[in-house]
Amino acid sequence: MLPPFIIEQIRRREEEERKQYEQPQLELPVSPSPSPQPKRREEQDEGQRGVIIVEL
Repeated sequence: MLPPFIIEQIRRREEEERKQYEQPQLELPVSPSPSPQPKRREEQDEGQRGVIIVEL
């Protein structure tokens, strides 16, 4: 059996090693977002439409 002071030193070293490898974490605030309202078919068709040609 190891003396208590040696056990305490081992614990401290293990804690220091864990702190070195821990990744910092940031909690983002989560706010409830309103549910999207479905658009009527007429409103969806009013936007401008076009064709884009991309030559590679």
